[in-house]
Amino acid sequence: MTAIEIEGDTLVVTVEGADKLWALRSRLEIPLVHVKGARIDEAFVSHERYQGLKMAGARVPGVMTAGSFLQEDDTVFWDVHDPEKAVIIELADEHYARLVVEVEDPSATVALITPALGPS
Repeated sequence: MTAIEIEGDTLVVTVEGADKLWALRSRLEIPLVHVKGARIDEAFVSHERYQGLKMAGARVPGVMTAGSFLQEDDTVFWDVHDPEKAVIIELADEHYARLVVEVEDPSATVALITPALGPS
């Protein structure tokens, strides 16, 4: 699972617990100007074919996906055990094209990120 915060003009994603080992990351910092949006899409997250080719990390089908994956020519960061608690964060001009992360409250996380992006 991850914790997401807005610190000034930066989106901070903190990977929690043992997921740090599986994901090979403990913290991601993304300038808000590079965040295109956040959404909940359980269908996207639950289809293993969308997880892509593992680059670095771990995947146990039906249990968890954590780490960096190549997905349709994009590098995507995953940290998800429960697709119902996942948020997809779309990025531009970053190493990752998107972050697919599990959070405690997906609706609250989207509500935190969306207004921080300013007018669309």
